[in-house]
Amino acid sequence: MSDSQMVIMKKLPDSVKKYQKTPQFSQESMPKGLLNAHKTKQGTWGKIIILKGMLRYRILEPRVEEIDLSPGEYGVVEPGILHEVEPLSEVVFYVEFYR
Repeated sequence: MSDSQMVIMKKLPDSVKKYQKTPQFSQESMPKGLLNAHKTKQGTWGKIIILKGMLRYRILEPRVEEIDLSPGEYGVVEPGILHEVEPLSEVVFYVEFYR
């Protein structure tokens, strides 16, 4: 991605509330389905939180966007939007779900 294609991370709406959190995953323990295109249910938002390392978050629609996440830089998953992740180093992360 060139510097001119800077991606602005989406924000969680103020109206949503956290209702669930995954366990912590590493590149070895993360569900393989996260590496392939998947999406949350309509009305469900996600927040990818990195504790260690780097993870590439790829949004697949309506256009492809790639964001490299690291501690302090979280990813927001919009409801019903196809996305996938790719470890870029040894990584530890979890996902919070909101609705």
